[in-house]
Amino acid sequence: MLILKGCLAWWVIFDNALPWKSLLTEIPFAWALFCIIERFASKRKLGYYMTVNLLVTAIFFTAIMYFKYYGVIVTYHAAEQVNQVTAVRNSVFSLMDPYYLLIFVDVVVLGYFFLLTRNGRNFKKEQINTGRGSNKRSFSLLFAASLALCLFNVLPNKASMNEIKKAEEMGILNYEAYTIFAPEKIDLVKASDITQEAIDKAKGITEPASPKYQGAAKGKNLIILQMESLQNFLIGLKVDGQEITPNLNAVMKDSLYFRNFYQMVGQGNTSDAEFVVNTSFYIPPRGAATQMYVDKVLPSLPRLLEENGYQTATFHVNDVEFWNRGELYSSLGWQKYYDHQYFGDEDAFFFGASDEVLYKKTTAKLKEMSESGKPFYAQVISMSAHHPFTIPDKYYKMKLPERYEGTFVGDYVRAQNYADYAFGQFVQELKDAGLWDNSVIMIYGDHMGLPIYSLDNDDKELMTEIYGHDYGYANMTNIPLMIHGVTGAQPQTLDQVGGEVDIFPTAANLLGVSTGNHLLFGQDILNQPYNLLPERYYLPSGSFISSSGLLIPGNSFEDNTQYPIATSSKQPAATEDEYNRALRLLQLSDSYVSQLPEKKSE
Repeated sequence: MLILKGCLAWWVIFDNALPWKSLLTEIPFAWALFCIIERFASKRKLGYYMTVNLLVTAIFFTAIMYFKYYGVIVTYHAAEQVNQVTAVRNSVFSLMDPYYLLIFVDVVVLGYFFLLTRNGRNFKKEQINTGRGSNKRSFSLLFAASLALCLFNVLPNKASMNEIKKAEEMGILNYEAYTIFAPEKIDLVKASDITQEAIDKAKGITEPASPKYQGAAKGKNLIILQMESLQNFLIGLKVDGQEITPNLNAVMKDSLYFRNFYQMVGQGNTSDAEFVVNTSFYIPPRGAATQMYVDKVLPSLPRLLEENGYQTATFHVNDVEFWNRGELYSSLGWQKYYDHQYFGDEDAFFFGASDEVLYKKTTAKLKEMSESGKPFYAQVISMSAHHPFTIPDKYYKMKLPERYEGTFVGDYVRAQNYADYAFGQFVQELKDAGLWDNSVIMIYGDHMGLPIYSLDNDDKELMTEIYGHDYGYANMTNIPLMIHGVTGAQPQTLDQVGGEVDIFPTAANLLGVSTGNHLLFGQDILNQPYNLLPERYYLPSGSFISSSGLLIPGNSFEDNTQYPIATSSKQPAATEDEYNRALRLLQLSDSYVSQLPEKKSE
């Protein structure tokens, strides 16, 4: 039974995996567990076997569902975010195919037999009363052999960079055990060695003596709008003649539009995007930034702009404690935050009030802030187009073609069409309040909405229709960035590569604010033709995006796979030097943040 469960998990998680490989990796672990029961349990073996069966079943099922949602192999660290994962359970289980439940058939059948039938109860009593002995020496030898086979699968693959490849080579059960016992160690770089010069060297850039657009938005308000699950392919997209995002398209035509911009989030998703954008640091090696970094005093864009006379506030319709945002906002130094308590339950669905309510109440507060005579920095977090994208019927603003109905892609397109409708209202409200022309506005998507590993065949066909080619990893992580309100800048579409880590330095340059006292892992993308973006979590460790393409390592750099960046068809040519520099950048960021001063407890 455990062999069949393991094969099901492998079928879902590992592409092109050889069937016999799951047997070689999962069977020794199961044998080891059974030998422990036979060696030490003289009575009640049935109960122990049932417990082990249920535990292993739970591990395989969790691995399947976690992979479908996040695209990574679950580890025990996920327990740290159990409250947040529970909050998005509808999103997770919307990805479940009915056949996944076959993994529980034996648990249900055997449970019914042993607990609710007379024959089962009699069999159980017989096992308890007889407690038949076994050849303990034989089971000890078999346990030693099983453990040796497990170590044979684990030890040669410890150094693999790609976690999915590592789990495939080790086996899922061996990998889960390995993550529990393997030491977590970061080789810290001394704080004195972490300088902007060292960071720029690793990034492969040189700061220009006279940056373009420096101070082009000096004295203006800064509004950073983070739009839920907004991917770049939606911009300009028409489905059977219908524009999906007409309001974003209109703003794009009057803005600086970066079409090779990429997400840089991890397990914290939206909250990670808030962290990366406001610090210009990378996400932690594991876990969400809101769990791992909020005990630090984080140098940030809100702190920098406050030092330069700005008011700062962030707006989010959900409760501030979701993803521990209360602690994040304190660590980032926001002067004020507005959450569920401010927005209430008016017109609510998913996690809080609709985007229409978000924008209306945010505009009222921004107008109030502007009346003080001081400029403001506001970050606004939209939520209505949240996974699983099944918005209530009354918010439908378009009729989908028949082939899109009932599909994940169709639900996503419809939800983003509503989000665009609400965004159009926000633009008009800002104009009516006199804020549009006096603000520089940066608009980007927080993270992907359509992970490759969450799509079924119908969805993949729709994405191929949209793109004109197979939907790939570079497309999946590609989000838009628009910058509106830059004095003297001609609206245009720009092809240089950028990521969320670059928003802080780009905004600072436009506002004419010095970042001399800050270490930034991003760069002003208006002044740099080359970029190197280390990726984590949604892509395996060691992955990066650069002007040369997207690289995903295998066990090491040598067996990597490369893809063109999202809007290019050129053969990618990422190099081992870029790979090593990307790893160095992550090490520098991890080291720097871990050595920041602790936040004083209130």
